[in-house]
Amino acid sequence: MIVGVVAGAAVAAVLVLIGLFKLMWRVAEPNEALIISGSKHRTEGLEEGMGFRIVTGRGTLVLPGVQAVRKLSLDLNETELHVDCVTHQGIPLKVRGVVIFKVGDDFVSIANASRRFLDQQRLMAERVHNVFAGHLRSIVGGLTVEDMIRDREKLTGQTRAACGTEMEKLGLIVDSLQIHEIEDPTGYIQNLAMPHAAAVQRDARIAQAEANRLATEAEQQSYARMAEATRDSEILQAGYQAERDKAAASARQAGPLADAGARQEVVVQETRVAELEAHRREQQLQADVRKPADARAYEKRTLAEAERDARISAAQAKAKETELAAAAEATRVKAAAGAEAEATKTRGAATAAATRATGEAEAAAAQAKGLADAEATRAQGLAEAEAIKARAAALAENQEAVVAQQLAENWPEIVQAGASAFGNVDNMVLLNGADGMAELFAKALTMGGTGLGLARQLLSSMNQNDRSTSGPSPSLNGVTAPPSQKVPVEREED
Repeated sequence: MIVGVVAGAAVAAVLVLIGLFKLMWRVAEPNEALIISGSKHRTEGLEEGMGFRIVTGRGTLVLPGVQAVRKLSLDLNETELHVDCVTHQGIPLKVRGVVIFKVGDDFVSIANASRRFLDQQRLMAERVHNVFAGHLRSIVGGLTVEDMIRDREKLTGQTRAACGTEMEKLGLIVDSLQIHEIEDPTGYIQNLAMPHAAAVQRDARIAQAEANRLATEAEQQSYARMAEATRDSEILQAGYQAERDKAAASARQAGPLADAGARQEVVVQETRVAELEAHRREQQLQADVRKPADARAYEKRTLAEAERDARISAAQAKAKETELAAAAEATRVKAAAGAEAEATKTRGAATAAATRATGEAEAAAAQAKGLADAEATRAQGLAEAEAIKARAAALAENQEAVVAQQLAENWPEIVQAGASAFGNVDNMVLLNGADGMAELFAKALTMGGTGLGLARQLLSSMNQNDRSTSGPSPSLNGVTAPPSQKVPVEREED
């Protein structure tokens, strides 16, 4: 029983001791410092007899009722700066920034901070703001706006250096000082930036215009290349289409060209045949017209005027016949060539050959006709020349007979010319009746006898002139009579 009581008492004592230990043992967190006061303590780095002890990062025994324990936060703190300043140029500015600070980790800084802020830790940011605001106004007053804008680091460094001693006395250290913004209520900074902004805007517009120009040139070059490619493609397509069309046309024209070639050969052969025929007819005309005409002219040279008329009529008839034959042949050849040309007109390439063949055929026909006309004219001329020579010989031998013959042949015309004097007489009065009418007609008929006498007198006077001059007699109808011959005046019959 006694043992149990002792054991219970021992357990109770242990529990009491544990409770007392927990009550007396204090541990400092990593972001705080324990400030123990109530007894003299000597802390390394601090002055002797300071009257409090600083514990960081470990535990310590604290006698309750004898010693007092308080905590000092070592966390980061920050305060915003809103300071109205005036620069060296007298320009008002508003500086906006932030200060990040904390209590120093060394015992001296902790001791200084605990003496000043242990019970007023919430006022620490306000105190720091006031310190920095005063120094910031002083530093800004010695700078220009251009210096502050171009070198903010200089402003920050000078501010930290100026506040360093005071912050050290307060046991605080500055982790960061940032100047966020410099406000210019007067617009000085904006006006200061306007030339640069205008230059930048100008350079930007120039750069944009240059970029637009380059883009436009690139687009135009691209369009030009597209157009060139389209043109080349269309040219190639047109060339291929032309080749296809040419091949198709050649295929379509192969048959007609072959037919045209065959017909051309036929036309050439027919033309040659026509030429040979014309040559044959020319030779035939030489044999059938010219030579017989010469023989007949030579044979009929001594015949009378009736035989001359017959020869002339025969020569004219023969010439007419030859002309009609040549014209008929030319018409036949021309009709054949025209039909051939019309047939080959639709065959394209054979048109020129057909036209040439037609021209050659017409030329051959015209040549044959011309030869026939020439031969007929020549034969007629020869016959007339021979007849004139015969008349000249007859006139030389018997002028009276020739004149009488001419008058007899032309007696109706002579009488008609004599009676034409009565053609304009409307009324004629005959005193002696039928005897007067008979006498009137007898006078009209005797006009031929008077003409005969006049012709004889003319011939006599001409023969006397020929004998006196002994020169060649005048020519009649293109034939010159010899001096010894008497040339009568005769009427040429057409």
